[in-house]
Amino acid sequence: MHDESQNVDAKTDYNDQLIVSQVVSGHKDLFRLLVRQHEKAVFAMGISFFRNTDDASDFTQEVFLKAYKSLSRFEGRSRFSTWLYKIAYNTALNEVNRRKEYQSLAEEDSNKLVNSTETPERITLRNAAKKAVRTAIDELPERFRICVDLFYFYDRSYQEIEVITGIPVNTIKSHVFRSKMILREKLKSLADM
Repeated sequence: MHDESQNVDAKTDYNDQLIVSQVVSGHKDLFRLLVRQHEKAVFAMGISFFRNTDDASDFTQEVFLKAYKSLSRFEGRSRFSTWLYKIAYNTALNEVNRRKEYQSLAEEDSNKLVNSTETPERITLRNAAKKAVRTAIDELPERFRICVDLFYFYDRSYQEIEVITGIPVNTIKSHVFRSKMILREKLKSLADM
């Protein structure tokens, strides 16, 4: 199964590269295929930073506009999604620096539906656990939250996070490790439930 997901990722990367080359060579209308492929992920990053759909929508449009204008500079040395996430990350950081209000992606789970066969007690416990995790993640230093978000919620490798953020790989590994230790300590009481 792991090999199957790698094949899907490789196919997506190849398709992205092919579309980019076609857009750059004049088939500009094909850019919509890249938007369709990556729009949800960019929007999710917008939600994680700005916490509302209006700002996330504006952010998504801005990111794709920047990507479109810069597409001829995409050299294919990384995955297109990594290149796009770097644009998104830098755009979000610039806006956050203006606003000073980074929030973790862990806060956003609106797409997940609760199993309707669960008891009210289980739903209450699950919601309490989610709230505790969100609170603990929100209390992490910003540099840790960013690494945790990209690693766990965007499923980016350490090397991709380095490309996106400019933070060295060993520092990213340290931030993720230290975040896990901090979260484990903060959530220790939750495990006793």
